[in-house]
Amino acid sequence: MWPVVLMPYNLPPWKCMKEQFFMMSLLIPGPESLGNDIDVYLRPLIDEFKELWETGVETYDAYSGETFQLHAAVLWTINDFPAYGMLSGWSTKGKLACPICNKDTCSLTLKNGQKQCYMGHRRYLDPNHVWRRSKKFDGKQEHRSEPKILSGEDILEQLTHVANIIFGKPPNKRKRKRGEQELNWTKKSIFFELPYWRTLKLRHNLDVMHIEKNIMEILLGTLLNTEGKTKDNVKARMDLELMGIRKELHLQRASSIKLPDGYASNFSRCVNVKEGKISGMKSHDYHVFLQRLLPIAAHGFLRKDVNTVLSELSNFFNQLCSKTVDKVVLEQLKKDIALILCKLEMIYPPSFFVVMVHLAIHFPHEVELGGPVQYRWMYPVER
Repeated sequence: MWPVVLMPYNLPPWKCMKEQFFMMSLLIPGPESLGNDIDVYLRPLIDEFKELWETGVETYDAYSGETFQLHAAVLWTINDFPAYGMLSGWSTKGKLACPICNKDTCSLTLKNGQKQCYMGHRRYLDPNHVWRRSKKFDGKQEHRSEPKILSGEDILEQLTHVANIIFGKPPNKRKRKRGEQELNWTKKSIFFELPYWRTLKLRHNLDVMHIEKNIMEILLGTLLNTEGKTKDNVKARMDLELMGIRKELHLQRASSIKLPDGYASNFSRCVNVKEGKISGMKSHDYHVFLQRLLPIAAHGFLRKDVNTVLSELSNFFNQLCSKTVDKVVLEQLKKDIALILCKLEMIYPPSFFVVMVHLAIHFPHEVELGGPVQYRWMYPVER
């Protein structure tokens, strides 16, 4: 079942994310992914939102004993990343998987790993930063500026190139091939029928809970060298060779192929974790591990540069999830996460940088627009 829940933000902060104040607006049956068809189920809800904005609903005020015309607006959606794609109409897969970077998403198809990686975080550094001229990252210098954040009007302009979508399963069961001008758009979202939707600066939230969990899962899998979860393997080392970077980590070929010590090193030898233990952890376990335990657990087992950047990553998420928001701190977090991701690019292989790792670069900006993450992540919903 797919629940669609409303949170009323006009309650006090200590009440608005409590279960007893949630409003179940829809319950969509079926175990399969809805894809574009989610708009069909949202139709009655969107019609009610339009009525609440334009004409309102007569409502009784128990305190004054009078009736008034109640109006309401949708601020944003809270959802995981796959649902982000369904609600926004931007596919969160492929070369342009980042909905915020849009057509300027920096991605690379790994020849041996056969997957997309999303590096290029030097674009977010100061224009004169020394790392922009370095070739240690991907063998090239970086002169591009950071991607422009698109307005609602910019998005609607792109959507004019998207063909009309017919909902439901096509008779031939073949997916429609998108044209070059359609970018990663799969449809025009039904939310754009709301008169104010195009003017909002934050429409769909990146879910800190799931992204934080995915980043920590990737880190643990690589540090513990867990089979099937590590991003450091033979194919990853072959991709390093093709890119011509980090020669000390290239495969050593003699009578057999050997992987030089790199990312796991002493940590995987000293920490005894049974296979499958990581997959048994839940989102909040990863949350606590990343923000509180990782710097302590890794201290003494990893190189100084690796331990330092992991401590910085831990501190970033700790401050990001703070219950209070300080504009000065947010500006610093923007600079910090760009440096942290660049440091990780110098340490970990390209296969490490899945889209979930890249999305962390956008968190401080979303906090600027929407406030503390406690009111915009999925912990209250999934709990």
